Amino acid sequence: MENTAEYQAMLHVAIDEAQKGLDEGGIPIGAALFTQSGVLLGAGHNRRVQEDDPSVHAETDAFRKAGRQRTYKDKVMVTTLAPCWYCSGLIRQFGIGTVVVGESVTFSGGIEWLRENGVKVIDMKSQECEQMISAYIDKNPAIWKEDIGED
Repeated sequence: MENTAEYQAMLHVAIDEAQKGLDEGGIPIGAALFTQSGVLLGAGHNRRVQEDDPSVHAETDAFRKAGRQRTYKDKVMVTTLAPCWYCSGLIRQFGIGTVVVGESVTFSGGIEWLRENGVKVIDMKSQECEQMISAYIDKNPAIWKEDIGED
């Protein structure tokens, strides 16, 4: 799949998840795992604050909700924000072949490392994603720093 419109439709699933997280009082980052043909396998959002669990990032939530897959090479992880090192490790560990990123200006995470290791990374440069997370960071800098592992 190389169709930007299809990637945009997938990104909207992740954006909806990010909004759910924000509505719940959490960090507005959403993700979803799809097949190459666009079938949704699982969607989730960052629930670190809501569940008091530092491991529930959006990508891990979507990954868990997708259930077991025989292979991940032909899967597409879509996330509103560039995946952190933790989530980048998950992508590499299971060999997810494509990552669609809403934006990487606010936080670049491990996307260059993913690219260097053969993962196809597509940055959609979404203003909507950038504005959503930037507004949250401005209001909640301490929670944001905790989320990305900074003091």
